[in-house]
Amino acid sequence: MEEPAQLVQFLLCLFLFNWSSFSSANEIDDYNDKPEFKIEGKVYISSKDKEWTLNSRVLVDGGEYLGFVRTDGSFVVHGVPSGSYIVEIANPNALFEPLRVDITSKGKIRARRVNFLQPTLVKTVNYPLEFRERGQPNYFQKREQLRLTDFLFNPMVLTMIVPLLLIMVLPKLMNAADADTQKEMQNQMNALNNRPNMPDPAELLSNFFSGGSSAKKAVKAKPTTTSKRK
Repeated sequence: MEEPAQLVQFLLCLFLFNWSSFSSANEIDDYNDKPEFKIEGKVYISSKDKEWTLNSRVLVDGGEYLGFVRTDGSFVVHGVPSGSYIVEIANPNALFEPLRVDITSKGKIRARRVNFLQPTLVKTVNYPLEFRERGQPNYFQKREQLRLTDFLFNPMVLTMIVPLLLIMVLPKLMNAADADTQKEMQNQMNALNNRPNMPDPAELLSNFFSGGSSAKKAVKAKPTTTSKRK
């Protein structure tokens, strides 16, 4: 009984394997039927390193299609079907601006700048592609150093230095001014010092709540007592 069951399992596995291989072959044939194109361009760099091409890669859509840079800076990426792709140059010592390449089903290629904020805005560039160095990458943040300006613009230092400067500079400005200006400023100071005394708010409130009539009655009662004595 066990031998027929094992034979059935073997035949079933063989059938499934042939079916999967047949379907994968059909998919490969369908993929091969699609037309493929190539993306060409050249890289310009100011580096004096003669081996910079060995460290450079051409990435199409983040590495879905890969290309290498020749010694003269040119490159060709083969086997790219029709569609829209972002082409980048990856180099550890240089930065390049990415470009977008649109390939039609008939093989017509158009290159334009990458604009993620406004995808509908089209600014075409020359094809074959030209990549020029934009700068060098910065992998490390520079360490902050102590500077004199950091000490001078400290709020605690400003609160101490500014009043001291005013105390030292203002008297010299007063002495340097002419006699009319000194007299005018002296009159202003005297007017501020001789202003009438303002009433005490606490006294006003106590008089208001205690009642001012009792005080008036006390003031009126004094002449009556003196008249009786007379």
